[in-house]
Amino acid sequence: MTSATEKGTDIYTLSLDCVHCGLCLPACPTYQVLGLETDSPRGRLYLMRALQEGRIEDPQTVRLHLDQCLGCRGCEAACPSGVEYGRILDLQRSELEEKYPAKGVGASLRRFLLNRVIAYQGRLRLAFRFLRTAQILGLHRIAAALRLLPSAAVLLMPKIPAARHRRPLTGSFEPEGIPRARVTLFTGCVMEQLFGDINRRTLQLLLANGFAVDIPSTQGCCGALHHHDGQTLTAQRLARKNMAAFADAEIIINNSAGCGAALKEYGELLGDDQARAFATRCRDVTEFLAEQGLTAEPAPFPHRVAYDDPCHLCHGQGLRAQPRELLAAVPELQLVPHPNPESCCGAAGIYNLVHQDLAQQIGQRKLTDLASSEAEVVVTGNPGCMMQIDAHRRAAGSEIRVMHPVDLLLPEEDSG
Repeated sequence: MTSATEKGTDIYTLSLDCVHCGLCLPACPTYQVLGLETDSPRGRLYLMRALQEGRIEDPQTVRLHLDQCLGCRGCEAACPSGVEYGRILDLQRSELEEKYPAKGVGASLRRFLLNRVIAYQGRLRLAFRFLRTAQILGLHRIAAALRLLPSAAVLLMPKIPAARHRRPLTGSFEPEGIPRARVTLFTGCVMEQLFGDINRRTLQLLLANGFAVDIPSTQGCCGALHHHDGQTLTAQRLARKNMAAFADAEIIINNSAGCGAALKEYGELLGDDQARAFATRCRDVTEFLAEQGLTAEPAPFPHRVAYDDPCHLCHGQGLRAQPRELLAAVPELQLVPHPNPESCCGAAGIYNLVHQDLAQQIGQRKLTDLASSEAEVVVTGNPGCMMQIDAHRRAAGSEIRVMHPVDLLLPEEDSG
């Protein structure tokens, strides 16, 4: 386990790579909205370095600027010096949470939900069962009116699927004929409960393309939300649980950009060779299928489609061409460009719940860019992005549909 002193040393040393050139500023969503140096990557790095040098008396004064960072890592793609901004930010948030825990009802509630609900799959399933009932009865709107629930939560939350769509997907599945390879599917926590059908379609897609699929029942949350919130011990526990669940897997497929980035960073999170080896076996579903090739032709999709890059796929994993290559293989699909496809949509895990105003402004910019393409469908491979874009679409009365890449890659017999 890394001590607070070791974290501080790493933060300081890594921050020295920044040469203050400012090329990151145009890539930073919060700087573009607020125009403040302290809410830019360069400014935050300066604050974190000053904190490590003991030049800031009250560490809490730094917290707001760090918390307002989406962690999109767009700055990393723009940085000519290779500054590992995302890693530095996670280390600093962890150190702050360890030495100076955030105070207040909101912080306590966030820690409770992350560490006592989301971290336990059984409890999360029970929570979604309750939320489904509350949504049917309209209790969520009453709670928002009484300010017991953030209004953003009501706007962002899609209709919670019926129980049959939220059932855990587990077991071993064989394709027709001789398998090309055997893979293991990571189904996640939010993906299972809100986008369970996408997990099932991912399974269908892999089977249709000749891959045998195993889905272990002992897997759980990837720990991304906890890690980015500074809850490092919980994130490490979840990482070890998943490593045990996938111990025999040669290839681990996921369909959520945020989860995929977290899985690939278990080596940094745990700091051992076993975790680093695990990370090398993880693949986004579009990464894997672009590498292996489709053997089943996707069903025709005669629509204008805008592909929007999830931050943790393009910046976090360096995957940009692969989803587009696969979409280009869909008959009759017209892939149309839009401005700033790699800019953050404002979702960023739970960011759009705890920083509603900023997330609203960033999300509105994204919708404006997407609408300018005159696309009929927006495709993106991350659940948070799908919910954020869809919420802004609904608020604007737009008829654009939001879909996951696997929705468009299924062969005709499976696409219904």
